[in-house]
Amino acid sequence: MTALAILSARRPFAGRPCGSPKRGFLRGLALLGATGLLAGCDMIVMSPAGDIAVQQRNLIIASTALMLLVILPVIALTFLFAWHYRASNKDAKYDPDFHHSTQLEVVIWTVPLLIIIALGAMTWISTHTLDPYRPLSRLAPGKPVPAETRTLNVEVVALDWKWLFIYPDHGVASVNEMAAPVDVPISFTITSSSVWNTFYVPALAGMIYAMPGMQTKLHAVINREGEFKGISGQYSGSGFSRMNFAFRSLSQQGFDDWVAKAKAAGTPLDREAYLALEKPSEEEPVRYYGSVEDGLHAAIVGLCVAPGQMCVHEMHHIDSMGGSAEESEANRRRLDYDSRRLESGDEPSGATFPASGRPPKSSVQPQGTIPRDQDRSRDGVNAPEAQPDQGQGNALPDADRGPAPTQLNPRPADGHKH
Repeated sequence: MTALAILSARRPFAGRPCGSPKRGFLRGLALLGATGLLAGCDMIVMSPAGDIAVQQRNLIIASTALMLLVILPVIALTFLFAWHYRASNKDAKYDPDFHHSTQLEVVIWTVPLLIIIALGAMTWISTHTLDPYRPLSRLAPGKPVPAETRTLNVEVVALDWKWLFIYPDHGVASVNEMAAPVDVPISFTITSSSVWNTFYVPALAGMIYAMPGMQTKLHAVINREGEFKGISGQYSGSGFSRMNFAFRSLSQQGFDDWVAKAKAAGTPLDREAYLALEKPSEEEPVRYYGSVEDGLHAAIVGLCVAPGQMCVHEMHHIDSMGGSAEESEANRRRLDYDSRRLESGDEPSGATFPASGRPPKSSVQPQGTIPRDQDRSRDGVNAPEAQPDQGQGNALPDADRGPAPTQLNPRPADGHKH
């Protein structure tokens, strides 16, 4: 066969356009298969199980719909104008002297104004209705809270890197798992042992901050049985990605059985057990405590679980009384909370160099860089060094290159007088 014959035989295949029906069908099939992968996504925020989360979901949908009243027409008109006033359309009216239309001005200003008024009204109403500190007035649409219903109180403590749940009315506690009965109001009191975190169960309600030395509130309700995921939404160090817990929504009988199971564990949660639990750890298994020491949660909030520590409310009382004069130095040492972890060796690994006393990874500057202010007013303080130093190249000349003191409540020099 000659070369010309070979080329002629191959021409139909080689000349097939990229947009052939067969190839387009295969592309559509591949796209459909890739879209099917989205079926594994958990859209729990848009299909929650609690009334508070449902109202928040509805607020998202309503706000988006209102904004689309402007966005969709603008997008559609953009394409319409581009098509109508194309160069090939000789029927399009050309009016270079056009500069004003009262009708257009009314539409352009009135529609966005009405949308802003509607969004403002929705924001005002929902801000008060969905206030996390506000006790629930209903369990579901058209279902008010019965007068005889008892609220379930749960004290939440964010630890490094796990969650502690204390049930003061039942005398039990759990780690990395909590349970609640369906259609029963839940009152959360939330705090943290060391750093900021956020308590977030997407199926239940929005996220609430957990802060050391403070307590925040959340009122919510779960309306259907199931097991849902709780997470921390605030980065808090190396164990953050595994700081999850299970939220179990049960029938009343199922919840009573869960409480009985926790009581059967027998392990007491006293101050000594809490201090051991407070030490940073990752991927902690679920555990239960059959009893809780009285006043433990108040001590956790007051940062005074460890022996000899002064509670925050005691400090506030002393300050309100005008101070304690000669006793101030002794009281200050009792408030030195951050150094307690450093001295015991239990400080989280995510802490920064000044607070931990650990040297930085390196202060050797990359080759070819020009340190800021090197040749100006700092006499070459930032000049590249051949070896790392603890001052990271930013200390003043002849300054102490040792670790800085802890970031909170630094201890004054000896002989310091208040």
